[in-house]
Amino acid sequence: MNAMPRPRPLHLRHETTRHGEKVWYVRRGEGPRIRLREPFGSKAFWAEYEKAVRGHAPDAEARKAQTTGSLGWLIDSYMASAQWTTELSAATRAQRAGILKETKKAAGHETADSINKLSIQKGMDKRAAQPHGANNWLKTMRGLFGWAVSLDIVPADPTRSVKLLAGANDRNGFHTWTEEEVARFEARHKVGTRERLALDILLYTGLRRGDAARLGRPHVRNGVIRIMTEKTEQEVTIRILPPLAASIAAAPIGELTFIATEKGRPYTKESFGNWFRDVCAEMGLLGRAHGLRKAGARRAAENGATEAELNAWFGWAEGSRESATYVRGANRTKLAARIADRYSEASDAAPPIQVRHPIAKKRLKSEA
Repeated sequence: MNAMPRPRPLHLRHETTRHGEKVWYVRRGEGPRIRLREPFGSKAFWAEYEKAVRGHAPDAEARKAQTTGSLGWLIDSYMASAQWTTELSAATRAQRAGILKETKKAAGHETADSINKLSIQKGMDKRAAQPHGANNWLKTMRGLFGWAVSLDIVPADPTRSVKLLAGANDRNGFHTWTEEEVARFEARHKVGTRERLALDILLYTGLRRGDAARLGRPHVRNGVIRIMTEKTEQEVTIRILPPLAASIAAAPIGELTFIATEKGRPYTKESFGNWFRDVCAEMGLLGRAHGLRKAGARRAAENGATEAELNAWFGWAEGSRESATYVRGANRTKLAARIADRYSEASDAAPPIQVRHPIAKKRLKSEA
């Protein structure tokens, strides 16, 4: 016996266009037809159907955003591409996905090839009050349009020659902790406190705040840390140095992570960064979590670490600009110190110069 045909959902109808395409729509009685745009049978289709039954037509701008050739379509295509999934880390994808979503919401209906340098510059000007946010937006747009140009989807990259904005920390990046600042923090927060543990982990491992926040016993074996970095997805091997070992042994730690809240729970990357920022601000320190990673790299370079060694410890790729910068800075410091030593040696060898003050000279003449 044949199964009874399923009844069609209420108010759902379809017709075939002159091009042979079947289109679906909702019509209540003699009311207006509401066209359904999503693929028939998909979850999105039924969600759109439910809205249409309640009388809500699909948003016009949202429909435009899905049009082939639109900026919204370009963003969707990029986020479904192999370049998006294989060439960007999970952390970078998470950050850029939010930026792309907001961009799609604001301008997804625009045609992709109508976006020009002026459009990008206006986007930067709109975000100028927050330079780092503006720069992240520009980098995201460069990734999007660089991919589009490589596939001949758009004729040119509109982000080309648009400059990043200068912010308070943009010349040298995040403030690098000085040795005096580290000493101040250590004097205030002794070994055995959560604050000191956070400083020691950041300083002696060189991990970024997200990796430092999730570091715990599962990552340690025989005194060596092995952890896959969140940003670059590279495994780093770091020996636990004696100061860090002492700090871990003395401080209250969590079950899963070394750095934990007062209730012993792990921090998220953001909550840990905010907590440590507040600890530093309370002392009037400019440095933050990332600045300690930089201080650790500077220390290592000044103690003779090579670029390859820095790359291995800090998880930078071979030929990294970061490691080269630290080694170059350490070399310049050493060269400047040698010049100072030579001046000192020359001044020690020269006879002292006798200088008599003009007033004293006049007094001698008058006395004569």
